[in-house]
Amino acid sequence: MPGPVRLTSDVLRYTAFSTDPAGGNPAGVVLDARGVPDADMLTVAAEVGYSESAFVTERDEERRRFRLRYFSPLAEVAFCGHATVATAVALAQRLGEGSLLFDTAAGEIAVETAKDGDGVIRATLTSAPTRSRPVDAAVLAEALALLRWAPEDLDGELPPCVAFGGVEHLVLAVRSRSRLAALDYDFDGLAGLMDRQGWTTVQLVWRESPELYHARDPFPIGGVVEDPATGAAAAAFGGYLRDLGALPSSGAFTIRQGEDMGRPSTLAVTASPDDERVRVSGAAVAIG
Repeated sequence: MPGPVRLTSDVLRYTAFSTDPAGGNPAGVVLDARGVPDADMLTVAAEVGYSESAFVTERDEERRRFRLRYFSPLAEVAFCGHATVATAVALAQRLGEGSLLFDTAAGEIAVETAKDGDGVIRATLTSAPTRSRPVDAAVLAEALALLRWAPEDLDGELPPCVAFGGVEHLVLAVRSRSRLAALDYDFDGLAGLMDRQGWTTVQLVWRESPELYHARDPFPIGGVVEDPATGAAAAAFGGYLRDLGALPSSGAFTIRQGEDMGRPSTLAVTASPDDERVRVSGAAVAIG
């Protein structure tokens, strides 16, 4: 069995949903964490300091099937989209492009990897079945107060909800891009609310068009002010739009995230009225 993870040699660093190492959402990736204790994985994630790090704890290279676990700097997370994309690309670079299967706490996640015309490997994950539900009025009022938003800031055509795509996210849509850009929230207060409600992130979105959304995702429960790209939330949001009947006719749309942080990210999302699962695609590249 491997010994304790050594940061200098065992942790790969990738950024997902970008072809630029200065963009996207960074993730730590450990491709062989077999036998590594949970406490050590949490320590590594905290020392790496990214919003999540992924650890391959079981490997079957012949079947291209792997068990994947995710840790934020503060706790284990059931599912993380950007770390899944990062891990898939890291494996494809070593094993060749093609299909991969990840066993996660949120269920089996299938990922397709392939090079694009520029030679960049892109990964497309298929989420767990998605679902959405209304937000309790008192809980919504508390969330808005912690975000320092007013009810009038919200887009009446995209009602607040809690959406699931492997983990749960509060989804709030705003009327203007300027409101989204002026994010200033109560970190500890929102973390406490998220902990009580079981939310992984709060997905804040502005609809530029039915095919293009801009998003910001506070992640205080993971010890991070904001995620620059959130694949799990993108999948949940695709399911939310499906349930709302608000998907574009093609079922495909783009989420731009991380722009206000200086780490622009692009998430390509495809959903269908006839499928509870959602596909989320993006590139990933090594950092450094």
